[in-house]
Amino acid sequence: MNHRSRWWQRVWAVLRRPLTMWRSSVSLRVVATTLFLSLIVVGLVGVLLVGRITSGLLDAKERASVAEASSGVTEAQSVLNAADASQPTAVSVGTVISTLAQRAGNPHLFELVMLASPPKKAESPDVATLASESSLPPELRVAVQRDLRQSWTYTEIRFLDGHVTPGLAVGAPLSVTGVAYEVYYLFPLTQEEATLDLVRRAVVLVGLILVLTLAGIAYVVTRQVVSPVRLAARTAERFSAGILTERMRVRGEDDLAKLATSFNGMAANLQEQINRLESLSRVQQRFVSDVSHELRTPLTTVRMAADLLYESRSDFDPATSRSAELLQTQLDRFEALLSDLLEISRFDAGAAVLDPEQVDLRSVVERVVEAASPLTERKGSEVRLLLPDTACLVDCDPRRIDRVLRNLVVNAVEHGEGRAVDITMAASEDAVAVSVRDHGVGLRPGETSLVFNRFWRADPARARTTGGTGLGLSIAMEDVRLHGGWLQAWGAPGDGANFRMTLPRTGHGAIAESPLPLEPSDIGPRVQASLATPYRTPRREGVAP
Repeated sequence: MNHRSRWWQRVWAVLRRPLTMWRSSVSLRVVATTLFLSLIVVGLVGVLLVGRITSGLLDAKERASVAEASSGVTEAQSVLNAADASQPTAVSVGTVISTLAQRAGNPHLFELVMLASPPKKAESPDVATLASESSLPPELRVAVQRDLRQSWTYTEIRFLDGHVTPGLAVGAPLSVTGVAYEVYYLFPLTQEEATLDLVRRAVVLVGLILVLTLAGIAYVVTRQVVSPVRLAARTAERFSAGILTERMRVRGEDDLAKLATSFNGMAANLQEQINRLESLSRVQQRFVSDVSHELRTPLTTVRMAADLLYESRSDFDPATSRSAELLQTQLDRFEALLSDLLEISRFDAGAAVLDPEQVDLRSVVERVVEAASPLTERKGSEVRLLLPDTACLVDCDPRRIDRVLRNLVVNAVEHGEGRAVDITMAASEDAVAVSVRDHGVGLRPGETSLVFNRFWRADPARARTTGGTGLGLSIAMEDVRLHGGWLQAWGAPGDGANFRMTLPRTGHGAIAESPLPLEPSDIGPRVQASLATPYRTPRREGVAP
């Protein structure tokens, strides 16, 4: 199996480059298709043409040969009929055969073979011929003897010197003073064969020239069509890369020029829309930033008055006391929203910076879980930690990573519906990952790409009874990106959700793969430890093992 696999890998390595070129090149496909179809058409035409020429040559040779044989036999029979009956037969036959042999010319256009017909035992005349009697097909002799008329067929002429050539055999009966003889003309087809060879070579040569010419024409035509398309593709790639001023060159007034004009118009409209959206986004960002800063001063004044009322709520009547408590709660939410908006505005302005230091990420996780213990006790959730025994050192900003983990843990507890929350950590040579898994209602298909959007909330059942400002996961995503890491989500209805944070160990490191799977393994069995490192389950006050 291994040998077969290696053999297949070698074959695939050889075929990969041609297949890639075939898929990526329109010109190659068009030229190859034209070449293939041209070969088929030229081949069929060549076969038809050679067949017609062969048939014509053989028909002409057949007519001439039959006519020559018929004329010779008729002349010989006339001479024999006019001869004196008292003259010896052998002399008469020899004279006739000599006369017929002289008609062959030099070089011989044909060879003569004369045989006595059975059942007579007449001697066959001694004819000077270069052909062997074995050149005569038996069926030809049978036809001549049975029908007593001229017959012919194609055969192979075997000469006495041993060489063989295709030919035409024409036989006819000849009566000499009551004795039956058979005269056979053997016409070599050497000249016709040479002519056909010349025609075949000419057809093949002309066919190859025609096929190559068609392929060249197809390449030129395809290049004229494909080159502007390739230019449009390169222009579109540069345009999508952010070079909004990129345009196609318009030449002529044909369909390709119309395509270039339409593309340039589309690019101009897109550039205008993008610039408009960017301007609107900058205005919105500036508005959020300005409003957030401007609200700080009145909020501080309102907070001071609300704190005073909250501290004196025991002196108020029940309705006023409850109002002071509600005011305090809503001010807390408003301050949280304002802080999130200010943080978002820093990211939008590019003013967010890291204050990195090397920390053991296990201690950050334990600190976050301990801080969330009042919420977990109130919700009745159980937090289970699966942490490595060895230190997981990461160059990061502890404040930002603490905020990310706190947001993930709080969300998991709030949306876990009182079920357990699993926090797992694993490390590899270049990355450390932390996953926070709840077993609540989960996420519907498509929501994993929406949870990090600003102000996004799940279904209305969650919308206002749990959760904060709707900016927590957006800020968490920006914090993780600032570290060069990944923050990803998985969820399924009824199976809860899993959020995985992956950070590079060093500030300028790159992540090739996360040490933890995004889809949890407890969809079947329970959560397993990381494949990279062993775990321990710490017991802390207020945190369930």
